[in-house]
Amino acid sequence: MPTLFKIMLALALCGAGANAAASPEQPASGVEYLTLAETQNTDAGQKVEVTEFFAYYCPHCASFEPALAEWVNKNSDKIVFKRVHLGHTPAVVPQQRLYYTLESMGIVPQYHAKVFTAMHEQRQRFGNDEQVFEWAASAGIDRAAFTNAYRSFGIQAKLVRANGMVASYKVQDWPKIAIAGRYLTSPTQAGRSAPDASEAQQQAMALQVMDYLVAKAAAEKK
Repeated sequence: MPTLFKIMLALALCGAGANAAASPEQPASGVEYLTLAETQNTDAGQKVEVTEFFAYYCPHCASFEPALAEWVNKNSDKIVFKRVHLGHTPAVVPQQRLYYTLESMGIVPQYHAKVFTAMHEQRQRFGNDEQVFEWAASAGIDRAAFTNAYRSFGIQAKLVRANGMVASYKVQDWPKIAIAGRYLTSPTQAGRSAPDASEAQQQAMALQVMDYLVAKAAAEKK
């Protein structure tokens, strides 16, 4: 066997072995997570910024929310957690405005999960502004205060920034988790090495990969 061919074969086998060894415990870039070509600016001080890209209508985002919320609480001493609601079509913009209105009013913790419940269990659509206002009032939020915030220039600025981040991070599916402005993963991405995994198993894998990436990003800050 020619020497050059032997070398090429050895390299190929090494590469195959590396891919086979990849897992949520020892994730690999390009398998369980992606590395952006250009690191995005973050503002988390000595902590690690973790950003979820999501949409309220997305059933996978709704399914991931309880496990993600628990993970965020567990890691609050290490991370600064943020959310970006996608606004990729006009039909989604009322939901996007809804999220950023809750954020601007400082009431996301009280109402975020309730929006998912309204959409995915109570089958409310939030397809226009009036449907959003009706839900806010029924949920106990002051309708006038909510409406004024919803229609403000400040919310419009948040939408512009959110859409810009989606483009900068090259987000094409969701939920998607960004770590330190550089790494991206998701339940689907983390479960690539286990194609038969259930959605719950994929979510658990994603949380493991997120643990790894937070530790990696923290070490890179030193």
